[in-house]
Parts: sequence; structure tokens; C-alpha cells
Amino acid sequence: MIPKVFKEVIDLGDGREISIETGKLAKQAHGSVVVQSGKCMLLCTVVSNYKQSDVDFLPLTVDYREKFAAAGRYPGGFFKREARPSDGEVLTMRLVDRVLRPLFPKDYHAETQVMIQLMSHDPEVMPDAMAGLAASAAIQLSDFPFECAISEVRVGRLNGKFIINPSLSQLAECDIDMVIGASADSVMMVEGEMDEISEEEMTEAIKFAHEAIKVQCAAQIRLAEAFGKKEVREYEPEREDEELAKKIHDMAYDKVYAVAKAGSAKHERSASFSEIKDEITASFTEEEQADYGSLISKYYYKAEKAAVRDLTLNEGLRLDGRKTTDIRPIWCEVDYLPSTHGSAIFTRGETQALATVTLGTSRDANQIDMPSQEGEERFYLHYNFPPFSTGEARPIRGTSRREVGHGNLAQRALKGMVPEDCPYTVRVVSEVLESNGSSSMATVCSGTMALMDAGVQLKKPVSGIAMGLISDASTGKYAVLSDILGDEDHLGDMDFKVTGTADGITACQMDIKVKGLSYEILVNALKQARDGRLHILEKLTDTIAAPNADVKEHSPKMITRRIPNEFIGALIGPGGKVIQEMQKETETTIVINEDPVTEEGIVEILGVGNEGINAVMAKIDALLFKPEVGSVYEVKVIKMLDFGAVVEYIDAPGNEVLLHVSELAWERTENVSDVVNMGDVFDVKYFGIDPRTRKEKVSRKALLPKPEGFKERPPRDDKRRDDRRGNDRNRDRDRKPRRD
Repeated sequence: MIPKVFKEVIDLGDGREISIETGKLAKQAHGSVVVQSGKCMLLCTVVSNYKQSDVDFLPLTVDYREKFAAAGRYPGGFFKREARPSDGEVLTMRLVDRVLRPLFPKDYHAETQVMIQLMSHDPEVMPDAMAGLAASAAIQLSDFPFECAISEVRVGRLNGKFIINPSLSQLAECDIDMVIGASADSVMMVEGEMDEISEEEMTEAIKFAHEAIKVQCAAQIRLAEAFGKKEVREYEPEREDEELAKKIHDMAYDKVYAVAKAGSAKHERSASFSEIKDEITASFTEEEQADYGSLISKYYYKAEKAAVRDLTLNEGLRLDGRKTTDIRPIWCEVDYLPSTHGSAIFTRGETQALATVTLGTSRDANQIDMPSQEGEERFYLHYNFPPFSTGEARPIRGTSRREVGHGNLAQRALKGMVPEDCPYTVRVVSEVLESNGSSSMATVCSGTMALMDAGVQLKKPVSGIAMGLISDASTGKYAVLSDILGDEDHLGDMDFKVTGTADGITACQMDIKVKGLSYEILVNALKQARDGRLHILEKLTDTIAAPNADVKEHSPKMITRRIPNEFIGALIGPGGKVIQEMQKETETTIVINEDPVTEEGIVEILGVGNEGINAVMAKIDALLFKPEVGSVYEVKVIKMLDFGAVVEYIDAPGNEVLLHVSELAWERTENVSDVVNMGDVFDVKYFGIDPRTRKEKVSRKALLPKPEGFKERPPRDDKRRDDRRGNDRNRDRDRKPRRD
């Protein structure tokens, strides 16, 4: 039976379009769609259990995978099967999860899975930009309790013109790369990197993307209506007790307000809040506590959130006593770790990050091997968030999605400031040692200083700040918070992180939790963030004003040299013998790459000491040495022969040439040792290839004055000599016995 297929098409302009199709694949899933643009095809399926889980949160899993077969490739490595997700796949999962999760009801706790797979790849289409559209479209076809359709698009700006979902080649030339997630009514998520743009330019990009998202949301709704929109499933909601909620609010609100207004440190404040909660809990009998269950805690935290928000909106005060625009105290230090190539500590309030820099060759580049993207990163940043940074003890099970995402944000913030001609592969590692507020922005700040401490010639220093928003739709009041605490992140309506130089924004990450946030508030928030960034930037440059002029004494020095391709084999040697011996003798690392454009070899020489690097350079110079006809060179005798001396060029060790006995002196020379001896150093003149011997010719006597009365021997008659040789050959032939 031929399946009935339903399809909607979205016009992207410039002859590009996206189609959403359902009814053909994965029909046992609760919702499934195929989203296609060009040859790129994503299959998205969604399933949610009908039974609520015994947890107090939504167990939502968003999984995005790229199949190597989609690009006609085999997985790399020993096992030819896709395994754990790459960082690129994890980042796409986070982009989708952050928009979907807030749109499920807070009391919906059924196990839910959203699985997105790249089934066919098109090198001109970036699949991650369509993942959010695919997820939402599949959910619209299901019976999930989900607030509204959403979508995500990538927006780039090329030559001053905004583009929706640019290709990878276009994106390389864009000065804006942002992914925006939104519903038809509200922007919900922004993440991206920029080339020092203004706050107004960033807002214009968001507006442009939102218009495209509105079209995509409408297409999903049309598809769901054509397919036959299912009625929303019924589920057992969380128990509510309005009377209990009011009672706990009345008991907690004033006490929490007083503690919050006192302005205290994290642990002291947490202890005070815990005492209030314990006091309220103890006011109920054991039977009541058993009956109400988790409602007491739930309503207490609701009252706590209301009190803290009201304090900020009514009095402009925050949990630690600061005003809305205040930045916590900052102290910084560079060159803290003696053995690293660069290091820095950045501490802001109760958040601390220790960054290290390691310099290496192209062999140390981070390899990217995904069906949708191949290549390498010569600058990359890793972020580690151990449990002790928040005073917790919990299992460590590899790198979390959060660590991948925060590290990527800091990397995007800094990478545009690393000069294109930096010869090194640069790895930055941030160890978060304390956290109460944005540790990713602390990573940007410590990373900037560590790079400058390492001698990496950053174009400009970069700082970052985390901002928050508290608003009240009923009164129209709102407060933008600079340098938010961890608690303010949870209770606020928006948290966004902005990084940049003194001249503009380089990266951002934004999650908006309220509907209909006006662009006026967004611009005001971004401008307040700029003031905070510049304040922090001043603290960084007070600590280290500019990059160190050179790398540290114990850091590797690097020189890059280009050589013609025909010399690469000689430099490597048979089986790598020459280059391996050279590395061992000079205590250097030598990496050779080929430039397909110039057809040259790029030789990277990395070593701690200049002596070793200079020795390698000398060997390369010797390899490339080509004497010029008519030039004079200093040579040294390295071998004595009956018919001359073998000499080596002083400036090109390993390059030898025969100095014939007839070229030693103007007088007739019977013995070579009468004129030169082993180890003698003198000048010779280079004559190029001798046409008679077809060998290189050098002469010592050509640089000496002719003796008085010297007469040159007449040149030989080559014709007579050849005739004699011919006669001799005929005579020899006649003497040979003939076979009968």
C-alpha cells in the first residue's frame, strides 16, 4: 500500500527552499518528519511515554546524530561504527533542547525522546540550522502537551546583507554567525559569534531571523492540520493546594525578603534560607508532612523566588547587597603556574577560573571528523567544571554537555582575536575552581590573560559578562542585572552572556524565559552589558596590558619555512631516517605539510632552545643550497684524492664538490698535497657544469694571480682526439676473432 504523504514547502529565497514531509517514514513514532533542503535530509522522530515518571522534572532527551553514510563515508577509527556523539553533535543537541524544554508543562514528567538524524548530506547545507525546525514539526504531529510551534534558523551577514541558513562556504566570509530559536510570538534563544559588531546590529540580526521563523512556524501548523492534528493527551497533573501555597507564602515571604535584603555571601545566605525552610517544615505535623509530600518544598521555593524578585524590582537590591549595575570585586594574576606556556587566574566574587595555554605544531590541531564537516582547529578551548567548584561531591562521568557548550562559547569569543599568522596550534584549558555566577565568562577573561601571558599576539583583549533580567508584566517594571549570581540565573526571566572587545561583540549566548520580550528592553540590556564588559576589560588590562613580546624561555619557539616540493623527500629521507635523526640531534619537533595551492612544503620547526632550531634551519639551507655561476664560495677540504680534493661549502654543510688537481694552481701540480691539505679553508670560484666532464667545476687558481711569464697550454684538438679514438676502436674490432 502506497503511504499517503503530507508536505509543506518553505521558501528561503535565492532559489533555496526547505520541505517538511510526513507519512512515509517511522510511522510508529508519536510524530515523525523528514526535513529536506537541497540534498540534505534530516529524519526526526519524537516519542513520549504515556505514564508519568517518578521524578519532579521533565526527563527530556534530545539526541542529534550524523550518519557517515549520509556523506558516503566510513566512520574513522578502528571500529567502523558510529559511537559516542562528537562535540559538534552535542552542541546541536543543546541548541534544540534549550528551546523545546521550557514549552512543556512544568508538571509533565513523562520520559520523552526527540531523535534527529542526518540521513543525507549536502555540502552546501548546514544541517544543524534545521534541527530545531525538524524537532518542533514532529512534535506538532504528536499528541504531546506542548505550548506552540517553534523553529531555529542560522543568520549570517555577508557584505552587509543578512542571509538565512547560509552555506558553510558563505559562513566563512560572514561577520555574523548566529542561531536564533523562537516561536511566532517570542524570541527564546540566541547563540553565536560575531566580528566585533554593535548591540544595535545584533538586535537587527535577531529581528531578521525572527521574521523567517514566523514563516516556518506557520508551515508546521499547516502540515499538522493537513495531517490531522491529534488531541492533546491527558496526563496526571501534579497535585496543587492553593490554601497551602498561600499559607507557606505568608510564613516565608517576609523572612526571605529580610535575608535577601541583608546581602550576604553564598553559603551564609543558603544556610539562612535553609533555616527558614526547616522552620516552616517543622511547623507541620508528621502526618501533614507525609500528606503534603513535596508540596511544602515546592511552595517554599516559590515564595523565596517571589521575595527575591520583588526585592530587586522594588528596591533595586540583590541577594549579595549589590545594585543592579554593580560588578563583584575582581582580582587577577598571570604567570601563576611556572611550567605552563601561559597561565592566568581570574576571580570575580565567588567565581574563579584558572586558564592554561599550551603551544604546539599543526600535528596538535584538533581534528574535526563529522559527515557535515571535516577539518582541523588550530585554536581550541576546553572547559572543565569539577563538582568541588560548587562545594558538591558527585560522580564524574566524562565531559558533560554543559562543559562542551560552555567551552565552545568561550572558544568562539576568543578565536577571532588570535592572529591568522600565529604559527602555533594553541590549546586553552579552563579549570573552574569556584562557581557562583558565570564560569564561562570567567573562562573568557582568564583565557585572554593566559594567551597574552603566553606571548600569543592577540589582536585585542576580550572580556565577558553574564547578565540577567527580572520583569513584571502586570506592572511593566523590569530590572537588568549585571554579573548575575547562580541564584539569579535560576529565578530570572532571561540570562545572557556577552563577550567582546572594546570595539564590539564577539560572541553571545542568550536564553529568554518570558514571552514577548521587547526589543527595547533587549537593546537596553545589551548596552548595560557593554558597560560591564568594559569595566571587566579594564581589570584585565591593568593586570597585563599587552601580550608578552615573546614566548617564555621554557616554551617552544617555532619557525616556519617553505621549501620546494621536490626537496621534501630528501628532508624526510628513506623511511624517515633523515628527519628522525635531525629531531633527535637537535631536540626539536619537525612537521612537514604540503600546500596544495603553492605546491610547496611547509616545514614547522618547534624547539625550546634556539640552537636546535638554528641547526635544523642550517640543514635545510644546506639542502636547498644551489651555487651560482661566477660566485665565490668558502670551502673546506674534507677528502684527499690522487686527482684532486673533495671540498665542502662552509655555508652549506653536506654539499661537496670535486676540486680537480688542474684547478689548484696555475703551475703544474704533481701532488695534491703540495698545494692543499685536509682541513684547509680557502675560496673557490664556481663555474657551473663543465660541458666536457658534465660535472660541477670549481677553481682555486681562478682567484689567484697568474705567475709572471705564464703560458697557457694550447687547447686540445678534440676532432683529432676523436679520430684517434675511432681508429683505436676499429683496430680493436679487427683484432677480435670472427665466428664462422
